[in-house]
Amino acid sequence: MSRAVLQLWGWPLAIFLVSATGLASALVADGWGDAWSWFALAVPVAVSGWCAWPRRPRQQSTERR
Repeated sequence: MSRAVLQLWGWPLAIFLVSATGLASALVADGWGDAWSWFALAVPVAVSGWCAWPRRPRQQSTERR
């Protein structure tokens, strides 16, 4: 893959892979698979919440360094 494609699609692809393994684990596994599916399916929710969280703009410093 080219560097530009990986920079653009790297994180969405990683989130997809974690979510897909979580869905498959929830359907077929038991025990540790349940724990993995909970974690894996919480990752997209946590990432979405982090991205949607409002942030304050940075204060411009008047001092020179």
